[in-house]
Amino acid sequence: MVWVIGDKGMLGTELSLALEKAGLGHVGSDREVDITDRVALEGFAEGKRIKWMANCAAYTAEDEPELCQRLNVEGAAEIAKLAERMGAGLIHISTDYVFDGNGERPYREDDETNPAGVYGRTKRDGELEVLKNCKNSFVMRTAWLYGRHGSNFVHTMVRLMNERESVRVVDDQRGSPTWAKDFAEMIAAFIRVADSGKNMSPGVYHYTNEGDVTWREFAQAIYEEGRRLGVITKDCAVIPCATEEYPTKARRPAYSVLDKTKIKDALGMKAPEWKASLRKFLSEWAP
Repeated sequence: MVWVIGDKGMLGTELSLALEKAGLGHVGSDREVDITDRVALEGFAEGKRIKWMANCAAYTAEDEPELCQRLNVEGAAEIAKLAERMGAGLIHISTDYVFDGNGERPYREDDETNPAGVYGRTKRDGELEVLKNCKNSFVMRTAWLYGRHGSNFVHTMVRLMNERESVRVVDDQRGSPTWAKDFAEMIAAFIRVADSGKNMSPGVYHYTNEGDVTWREFAQAIYEEGRRLGVITKDCAVIPCATEEYPTKARRPAYSVLDKTKIKDALGMKAPEWKASLRKFLSEWAP
């Protein structure tokens, strides 16, 4: 039995669907179970014979550091301690925000972290709590996640492109767009391989779709594919701009491409190319 924590979010919803598709029994919880409350966690787990926990819960608000600390660090620690007590494996989702973005080659799992903001720092500290408190834990970092369930860059671009004659998009940040469905199916595959008896080394893993682009290049691809499929119904110019022209509460890493060699070797599988996945996503969305 797999317990999906944060099962109403973008990734949690896709993971529940991927587990069902893979024939893996699962249960889910969201805000109704306080992940910082040991008693609440134990109460939900009681009698369910849980073999795996997948923590998809996270809090991203830069201007609410206390909540980020509670959910991303203290909650992660409580989940890890429970997994250890139950003898369950733990998959803990993390982020490219643990890096400062000053790199010039894809980040490996053992590269030094140096988060620039509250979200990145608390996610990094949460990783450390997970690895410290559960010996059978797997931290899986991803980046630029989008999908059908919940707010994300693709949804925003499609909406704006159907409303405006032009959109301005940052062109000096580079990363790998990642379809939540692909990531969820990889997690399900990871669990199946581990359950088959293969010794999967606990620790940190990276996963994104293959390839890398700037946000402006990503937006241009969304526009071109969206127009072709009828998801976007009017002309809209994609205009490049600099990060300084588009301030955000959380400072995004300028470069957040992740090296995926470790996860690909462990599973013996490739990650889909980002543009092919975007095309499939928009095709499912097409009218």
